[in-house]
Amino acid sequence: MNPLAWNAHWTVVAAGLFVIVMFRANGTYWLGRAAAAGTARTRYSRLLGSPGYRRAEAWLDRWGAPVVAVSFLTIGVQTLVNLAAGATRMKLRHYLPAVTVGCVLWAIIYSTVGFVGWRTFSALHERSPALAWTLAVLAVGGLAAFVVSRVRRERAA
Repeated sequence: MNPLAWNAHWTVVAAGLFVIVMFRANGTYWLGRAAAAGTARTRYSRLLGSPGYRRAEAWLDRWGAPVVAVSFLTIGVQTLVNLAAGATRMKLRHYLPAVTVGCVLWAIIYSTVGFVGWRTFSALHERSPALAWTLAVLAVGGLAAFVVSRVRRERAA
C-alpha cells in the first residue's frame, strides 16, 4: 500500500491519502475519548471533574481547533494532538472541520512535495548513497540548528 507505487495521477493519490489520514486521525480522537471515559470510572475521576480540568477542557474545546488543523503540518505531533482532543472531549462540531482542514493540507503536501522529495532522495541514493545520507544529515542538522537558535533567541528576549 505504498503510495509511491500507486500508478495514478497526484489528485487520486492525494484523495487516497486524505481518506487514510482521516481514518487515522479520527480513530486516534476516538481512542482519546475512550480513554477519558475509562478514566472516569477510576480514582482519577475527581481530576476529570475538577474545576481546573473543566476550564482547560472548555479552553481546548473553544481554541483547540486551530491547533488540530496546524498539527498536520508537523511531524510527530498530530497523533498527540488528536488524542488530546479526544481525551478532553472536544466537541465534534469544532473537531471535524479542523481535522478535515488538517487532513486536506497533509494529503496535498505528501502527495506533491513529500513524494517528490522522497523520489529525489531515492534517485540520489541509487547513484551515491554516501552523498544522499550526507545531505540528509546536513539538512536535519541545519534544521536542528535553526530551531535551537530560535529557541535561544526567544529565551533571551
